[in-house]
Order: sequence, then C-alpha cells, then structure tokens
Amino acid sequence: MIYGEKQYGISTRELSKLRDALAAVQAQDVDDEWVQRLEIDALKSQIAELEADIAHYDLLKAGEIAVTKSFSLEALPSILIQARIATGMSQTELAAALGVKPQQVQRYEASGYLGASLTRLIEVSRILNVHTAGLFEAQAPQEGGVFSWEKADDLVWQQLPAREMARRRWFDVPRGADLIERAKTYFLQAAGPQFATALHRKKLRGSTQPNEYALLAWQARVLERARTRITGDVLPTFTLDDRWLPELVALTRHKNGPRRVRNLLARKGIVLVTEEHLPGTFLDGAAMLMDSDHPVIGMTLRYDRLDNFWFVLFHELGHVFLHLLEGVRYDFFDEEGIDGGDRVECEADQFALASLIPDAAWDQCLSRFALSEEAVRLDAEALGIDVSIIAGRIRKEQENYTILTNLVGHELVRTQFVEAEDDLE
Repeated sequence: MIYGEKQYGISTRELSKLRDALAAVQAQDVDDEWVQRLEIDALKSQIAELEADIAHYDLLKAGEIAVTKSFSLEALPSILIQARIATGMSQTELAAALGVKPQQVQRYEASGYLGASLTRLIEVSRILNVHTAGLFEAQAPQEGGVFSWEKADDLVWQQLPAREMARRRWFDVPRGADLIERAKTYFLQAAGPQFATALHRKKLRGSTQPNEYALLAWQARVLERARTRITGDVLPTFTLDDRWLPELVALTRHKNGPRRVRNLLARKGIVLVTEEHLPGTFLDGAAMLMDSDHPVIGMTLRYDRLDNFWFVLFHELGHVFLHLLEGVRYDFFDEEGIDGGDRVECEADQFALASLIPDAAWDQCLSRFALSEEAVRLDAEALGIDVSIIAGRIRKEQENYTILTNLVGHELVRTQFVEAEDDLE
C-alpha cells in the first residue's frame, strides 16, 4: 500500500524500472526458456501489484471513491492512513488538526501507530471520519464505496447469510453439521480465499451500503456457476476487442434477445450468470474477473424490464472493457439508476449509452422531444434497436418514470432465464 506522495514517487519509478527489466528479459534469446518464463512471470507479478497500488492511491487521492472496509482493531492503523489519503489530507494538515508536529504524524504512520494512545487513535479517527463499525468516506457525499479485506482470515464467517444460502440449496447441511462451517467451506470452494483479500477489492455503486457478507456470498455463487460454465463449454480467451458489440446491440430487436445474449458473450470469452440478489445487497449487476482471466457478468434481474436489462448489461461490459484489466483489481457491483461524480462509474455509464445509441444518433431522435410512443417506435425502427432502450433513456433523462410505461418491456426478461440447473444447456 502507498501511504504518501514520497512513496508514490518511489513506486512509480520502481514500476518504470520493472517494466524496462521485463522488456529486456522478453527480448533475450536464451537457451533455457523455462528459466526465462519464471523470470518473466515474477516481473509481471511485481508490476501488477505496483500498478494496483498506484491506481488505488490515485483514486483515493482524487476523492473519486469512498472506501468501506470491515476490519479488526489491528487493521485500524492501515485504515487511518487510507482514510487520510481519501479525504485529501496531508500528513502536515493532520498534524495541524492534532496540534502536533508533522514529524509526529510521519512516525505514527511509519510505525503503524505503534505507541499511540487510545485517546490519540480516537482523535485521529474523529478527524478522518473513521467509524469502528467499518465505514470511512471522503468529505463529499459519495454513492458507493469499496469493501476490502487484507486477507481471508479477517472475515467473520458467522456473518455470512448461511441460513439463506442453505435455503437456496447452494450447499447441503447434513444432520448435525455446523451451518457456519458449511457456509465457510462453500465460500472457499466456490470463490476461493483470494476473493476476500485486497487482490479483489469490491467497488460498489448504490444508494445504500450493502451487507458486505451477503455481497461476498452472492459473488461466490456467481463464480461457482461461472466456473462450471467455463469448464463445460471451454470458452475462448477474452480479448479487448469490442468490434462485435453491434452484433450484441442487434439482439435487442429480438423477443428472445436476452436469452441469446449468454451464448454470444460466451463465444467472446465472457460468462453471463443470472442469480437473484440476496437480501441486503440491492444489486442489479456486477463485473468480475476469474483466475482464468475470463470476465464474468452477474445480473440479478431485480427489475424485470427490458430497458433495465440492456442498460445494466452494457454498463457491466463497460467495466469489462475499460476497467477490469487495467490493474486496479476491483470487482464491480452496481445498483442501476444511481447518479454521482464517480469517474469509473461515469465511464461505464457513457460506454453503455454510446454502445446502445451513438451520441450523434441520439441527437437526431425526435422522440426525445415528442415523448410519444409513436415517435419512439419510429426512432427505434430507424436505429435498429428495441423500443425499450429509447423509452428507458428518455424516462431517465426526463426523470419521469410515469411516461412510456408500455414500451419498457415489463415482465419480459425473467421468463427468458431458467433456473441454475438448466443454465448450462
């Protein structure tokens, strides 16, 4: 983790050196390719870790994300340092607020607040808006945040929604078995411990903070089903080539378009899983990356409408093409319909809007002003897309969800998706 500007500068210089070293090793003509591959893999691993730390610091420093974290008391020093960065406060400014010299704050952070009194820790927490319940946030209100655990051992397994997981038959509970242990075993097998570490920060977009353990459980279920799909279908490698997206947009014209999406994405190396959200998560969609480097899109179908389905799908594809592979190491979880100044989410929103209706074409749509069903149908025919996409965008821009209700495709999505056991056919 990067604590300040000095360390940031050191990290960026080290990253440059590692990239140069990687290029040099890759250019070598050697006899022992196995040894060369080990060296290349080691350098790539170091580069990925530095890139993730630098990108995370940049987002914190810019105040573009709030950060949410469940933590034990021994992790509090790390939380305080991240909170200072997220609020845009320098070590000198924190020192002034505490009434101490800057060198004292530097010593606190360098030693992990070793020797700081409880009174001092409480004072620092108050200044930085850190709450022991697990939430700290930037000064400006944010719609979302980030959950992150240092390691899987930090999880309080008793907080998993074990009863609901068992009720949905995600795992069996033999007579006399410990329900919590069964839930823990399920998570570790379905997701793997790495998905509860800093290697997989959970970036959220929503109007309310979700239950992070329900979020973890839902992700485990999605990953379990995605892994089965990857193994069964032998999916091709995913590449950052979006030239096929018009083919996906064209599916919106078909009544069974949502059903056909899954197979098209699979041919491009992307797994689509539909899984009902758990209580307390308020999710519409999510994007994450498997260890196999296959992107996975999870959708809850919380709102059974075509306009919602298509926008959420393309929003998550925005994360896939713009963010998943850039080294930040976030898993993205989204509640549709939330506005805010988060750069990452704004980019995904714009990707969705432009993919479904290019900006120039949207400027020519008369239905934006006429607000009539006939005008929407004419524009949809001209653009070659379903009427729900135009109707949904108009309703959103007008902030009026009482208009064009007959065109947004109510109750036309869930019926196209079958239960999990049939999902792999």
